[in-house]
Parts: sequence; C-alpha cells; structure tokens
Amino acid sequence: MPAAVTQAHPVMAIGAALGEGPVWLARDRALWFVDVAGRRLHRYQPDRAEHRVWTAPEKISFIVPTHDGGYMAGLKSGLHRFDPDNGSFTHVAAPEPHLKENRLNDACVGPCGDLWFGSMHDAMTEPSGALYRLHRDGRIMQLDSGYIVTNGPAFSPDAATFYHTDSTRRLVHAFDCAADGALSNKRVFVEIETAAGYPDGTTVDADGCVWVALWDGWAVRRYSPRGELLLSVQLPCARVTKIAFGGQDHCTAYVTTAWEGLSSAEREAQPLAGDLFGFRAAVPGLPQVTLNVAPARAGVGHSTGVS
Repeated sequence: MPAAVTQAHPVMAIGAALGEGPVWLARDRALWFVDVAGRRLHRYQPDRAEHRVWTAPEKISFIVPTHDGGYMAGLKSGLHRFDPDNGSFTHVAAPEPHLKENRLNDACVGPCGDLWFGSMHDAMTEPSGALYRLHRDGRIMQLDSGYIVTNGPAFSPDAATFYHTDSTRRLVHAFDCAADGALSNKRVFVEIETAAGYPDGTTVDADGCVWVALWDGWAVRRYSPRGELLLSVQLPCARVTKIAFGGQDHCTAYVTTAWEGLSSAEREAQPLAGDLFGFRAAVPGLPQVTLNVAPARAGVGHSTGVS
C-alpha cells in the first residue's frame, strides 16, 4: 500500500541558515531550536506568541534541558551550560579537542537521563565524526566512529532500540540497547533512496514509529518499527532538518528547515527555506527527558560494545 501524504504549514518566519535541533520543553511551554550556521538559539512560546533569540559564541547544534532547571548546549568546541537569564555559555567538556575541523551535531537525552550526541566534520568531507554518550556519572564514552555527518540519535519507547543516522551514506542504523546503555547488533534500519535526499534528524513517536527529516528531500517521513514507510509530510523547501512533537498533547509536530548551500536561484524558488513549520500528528510524540549528569570529567573513553 502506498504511503499516505500530507502537508506541513508555516508556523513562523525565521530565515535560519541552518535551522536544527528542535525540542519541546513542557516546563517552559516552549519549542527550543538552533540556527547552527547563524549561531543563534531560539525559544518559541506559542501560547504567548513570544519568540526570543540568543547569540552563541560559535556554531551551536543542540540544546537540551537539565534536571536542575538549566540547559546544556552543544557548540563547536564541546558541551556548554547555557543560562538564558544572561545569555552566557559555560564550557563543560570537549570530547574532541584534537579535531579542530570537527563540531558537535545532533543529540538526544536517553531514557536514563544521559546525553547521546554525535560529532561531524564541519566541511563534510572526512569521516572523522563519532557517536558519544555522556554518562550520568560524568564520563564521556565514544561508542561508534567513521561518520562524516552524524545525526538523529533517538530511542524506541521501551529503550531497547537506539537509532543513529549516517547522513552522507543515506543510512539510518538501529542498535540493540541494553539496560546499562551498551550498544550491539548495529544494522541498517532504513536506507534512503538517492532521489529522496539525505536522512537528517530523527525522532520517535509513542507507537515506536521513526520520523526522519530529509535534507534535499522536501519532506519528513514516518517509518514503522520494521522500517516500512507509512507517511510522508511535504514541505515547501528542500532542506528539512528535524521535527519535535510539542503542545499540550504532544501531537503538534514542529519542523526546522535550512537554506544553507542553496544557490541564489534555489533560494528565490524557496522563499520559506529556513522557516519553522508544523503539522498535526495522529500519534503523539514522547515527552522530553531531562539531562541528569554530574560535571563531565576530562578525557574520553572508548567502548567496544558496538558490533
């Protein structure tokens, strides 16, 4: 049976060069997201129609909530605490201080309150990116490597499956995830066909279906836990980066997009590129977990648990 098709609608004109990393925080009643290339951090509170923007000191790739009411951000140089009251970023840890051409990219908070995040080669030409886990005790462990662009860490509702994206190879991988967070049985969950673009950010809904944003694909797709394409949500711009489920019922999906890398003619043909979009989902997303970790220790360990 062919996949169903629906359309997203504009929510707010942002014009982000590289909109990314949306997360809905119920405690703030707000959507947080970033403009990586524009070095901007955004907070949108729809019930108050309020939009606030902070400037980051370098490229910023994600923002997640912490258990103490604060925020952790991923910047080019590593993990930073963010204080919205004064706009400051305080350095916490640098997982790759020796890789100056890398930067952090997508992230998620795992079911146990630890941070799963990836790095990438900023010029997107070398496989120097890796997957990391910031444990609750503050240790940073490298779990997988060999990526040009890491993306889309996400967990199934029962936390038994972990998803991670190798964007340039057009692959979304699935791993078995043990109770202690150890990964094994790495396998291809979905391979995106060439004409459909590249898989970017992912998220998982309450039914365990995986939503994949398609860079240069003009769409977000919903796949069953078995990798079957169920739904395609069309966007009026090509570079779709990630979705987050929000609102009181977690059925409002927000979609970030980008115009970075488009030609002048392409930007003229895509005037809404970089804006924020939305649509209603039939199945709610999963609530955002708060990060609960001790201050990160210096140094990065390596895990051999991925196979």
